Amino acid sequence: MAKIVAIVTVNGEGTRGGAPIFIEPDIDKRETTAFLLEKILDASAHDLKNGTIILVDRHQE
Repeated sequence: MAKIVAIVTVNGEGTRGGAPIFIEPDIDKRETTAFLLEKILDASAHDLKNGTIILVDRHQE
């Protein structure tokens, strides 16, 4: 089962959960942070088109 391992967002309001949340008010910085985390965590980045990118780990345990 896939697991959300990080959230990168432009606005932290309303964002809750068990994954680390990175708040980046600048859109370009949000994308840079998300793509760096994607490589570091060996995860897939998915843009929710609402200012939030989630990083998902699909590796089997």
